[in-house]
Amino acid sequence: MHNCAKAVDLSQELTDWFHCPMGQTLQRLEGDRLADVLSKLYGPVAVQIGRYGDADFLQASLAATRIVLEYPSWGGGHNEVGVRAQPDALPFDTKSIHVAVLPHTLDFADDPHGVLREVDRVLMPEGHVVIIGFNPLSLWGIRKWMRLPVVGRRQQVPWCGQFLRLARIKDWLALLDFETIAGNMLYYRPPVGNAVLYEKLRFLEPAGDRWWPMLAAVYILVAKKRELGMTPIRPEWKTKNAVVRPLAEPVARGVRHAQG
Repeated sequence: MHNCAKAVDLSQELTDWFHCPMGQTLQRLEGDRLADVLSKLYGPVAVQIGRYGDADFLQASLAATRIVLEYPSWGGGHNEVGVRAQPDALPFDTKSIHVAVLPHTLDFADDPHGVLREVDRVLMPEGHVVIIGFNPLSLWGIRKWMRLPVVGRRQQVPWCGQFLRLARIKDWLALLDFETIAGNMLYYRPPVGNAVLYEKLRFLEPAGDRWWPMLAAVYILVAKKRELGMTPIRPEWKTKNAVVRPLAEPVARGVRHAQG
């Protein structure tokens, strides 16, 4: 379980952090990688479970219906549809969703395994879940466990999150009969708030991809829900490095924002 503030305070703190330069850079990089991932996952209904900052990661999805679900107990104000739910009690029918995206959802969930069980319930057979999480085996993980202050600013988030090990997530998915089909590691610079030093460390991004990929700050994991008797079809995955760029403006058509 995470050690963060109460729900409403946590929502505001996470939003503030993802608006700071370091948080914005991370979110843009995540968006770039996810755009490549989601463009290969097919199905008419996609849902993003949770949103921190302004990220709507479903913009690159091919789904006709795209739902961004937020938590009402966290305050917020992004949504217009009065649907209320928590990530471990989703307001969707069983086997009704084709793609589920969890952007750091497990990092800040009270019951991350319960969230995955609920995702398993709502996903169609052969549906996909995409999980973004903070890697504890990284410079960011060291920062969390040593509780060192970020240069220039003391913050409670995201260091209060759980930072679940990638192997643990894979074990949980395997217990639910998911097959891990792709993975991505990103963001190798340490969590520093000094802009000049941050720019000087830019060389760590290409170097990390080549020499120490498992020490990245963030992982992206793609898994498919197995169904007995069906022959799996694997999408083609690119391996090229992502380029940090601003997220596109939200696409209005086909996108629903649901308070969860």
